[in-house]
Amino acid sequence: MAGLATTLGSGAMTNSLGDLEEAEVVLVFGSNTTENHPVFGMKLRRMARTKGTKIVVVDPRRIDLVEEAVLHLPLRPGTDIALINAMANVIVKEGLYDKAFVSDNTEGFEEFLKVIERYTPEEAERITGVKAEDIVRVARLYARAERAAILYCMGITQHAKGTDNVMALSNLALLCGHIGKPGTGINPLRGQNNVQGACDMGGLPNVFPGYQRVNDPEARKKFESLWGVKLPSEPGLTLGEMMEAILEGKVKALYIMGENPLLSDPNLHHVEEALSKLELLVVQDIFFTDTARFAHVVLPSCAFAEKDGTFTNTERRVQRVRKALEPKGEAKEDWWIISELSKRLGYPMDYSSAEEIFEEIRKATPQYAGITYRRIEREGIHWPCPSEDHPGTPILHAGKIARGKGLLVPVEYRPPQETPDSNYPFALITGRNYYHYHTGTMTRRSKVSSHYVPEPFVEINPADAQELGIADGDLVRIVSRRGQIEARAKVSERVKKGEVFSTFHFSEARVNLLTTDQMDPVAKIPELKVTAVRIEKI
Repeated sequence: MAGLATTLGSGAMTNSLGDLEEAEVVLVFGSNTTENHPVFGMKLRRMARTKGTKIVVVDPRRIDLVEEAVLHLPLRPGTDIALINAMANVIVKEGLYDKAFVSDNTEGFEEFLKVIERYTPEEAERITGVKAEDIVRVARLYARAERAAILYCMGITQHAKGTDNVMALSNLALLCGHIGKPGTGINPLRGQNNVQGACDMGGLPNVFPGYQRVNDPEARKKFESLWGVKLPSEPGLTLGEMMEAILEGKVKALYIMGENPLLSDPNLHHVEEALSKLELLVVQDIFFTDTARFAHVVLPSCAFAEKDGTFTNTERRVQRVRKALEPKGEAKEDWWIISELSKRLGYPMDYSSAEEIFEEIRKATPQYAGITYRRIEREGIHWPCPSEDHPGTPILHAGKIARGKGLLVPVEYRPPQETPDSNYPFALITGRNYYHYHTGTMTRRSKVSSHYVPEPFVEINPADAQELGIADGDLVRIVSRRGQIEARAKVSERVKKGEVFSTFHFSEARVNLLTTDQMDPVAKIPELKVTAVRIEKI
């Protein structure tokens, strides 16, 4: 993550969920924590109520966590960098930054200053809509705290400038020395239960397990020796790039495992067109998904309670998963399916258990080298854990920043790819709801969840609803430059005038038909959080 990005991992929490309880101040950027991470969300509530932790929520919507916050900064969608740079401007101008830490532990300070001096609180108010005095207040609160932490989620990353957003947050932590200690750090809350583990294992197109780059000759030599095959020297494609390559005729087969891009990807007409063009589509999942409708082959796999293995959670804790139930029907463990397919394709994988695979992980991934099944029998261990006598690392950068010095990276504000205009006057924000999860593959099969939220909805501000003659519960049409869907209007002050919110859980109202497929140039993450739309009463 910018100056704090190291070979330790991409986008990993610097701190543990437990030590964050020691924070005096917590800045929550783009994370609807109580709905998307309800267990940790309840911990934040408790911290505010019993410990007096000062929580600041930076989010366009008035999410539930605002109830516990000392301040809510309802910025315009996609204007985070202007706000964060203005906070840095205040911190430097008022001499609140940690001068000794910056001098000893960072580089690039002078270039950084040249950029942030232009982002005064008044200029940020013009861009973000957040009052200048509130920006100043939060900057002082964060800088003066002995221990202050930053939490963020997809409200920060799912933008065409998501990488710059994270860099800006990294700058803020480095400026104040809020890193390497309990109750501090930059902490991305992962969107799904084993995203961190998947990334650690090389589930990214540019790295082998342990974030060892595919274009590094030494890393490639290591894995060629371990696996006995010649490996490519060029990074592969991201999901968005795969869709383009399919349409260009460069990719003819696709293997999708535990993913439902026909609901979760942007510009779904584009995705549909690509999937329809494939000569072979294989979908491996626990349920028959929307994407599986396009598949030539569907491979049924086990759910979490039907298999053994490990998950690595959002705080880098490697934990055991144990088989509690026998799989139903023809479902098999994921590793078994992959191994059997590999054998049939000519590369033998003769694993006999998940533990045997984990032993290979220890050889391949330095951060996991000291973790064994025996050591995590009762309690998980935070990587990096380089040896069996190492206790694990709940806090990264303790004592010294892992890359040597943290790099302060100047980042400039750029408007979102789409902004509201006369034809599409609303900014659509997408996200999740407490009762449903991701594309609804599991939760929409739950009678309880479907009882509380049975159908798609769109939140609209009362003033906008009145102007459009829309009442709560009316059926409305949401239209963008790429498509349209229908949903029930939910008149609510959770969204500001000129903004609307909807979820992507419902296949009958696929909100990502509307979103742009513009991507961050570095991380290749699509801009799902800001789309220009209009609302029509049906």
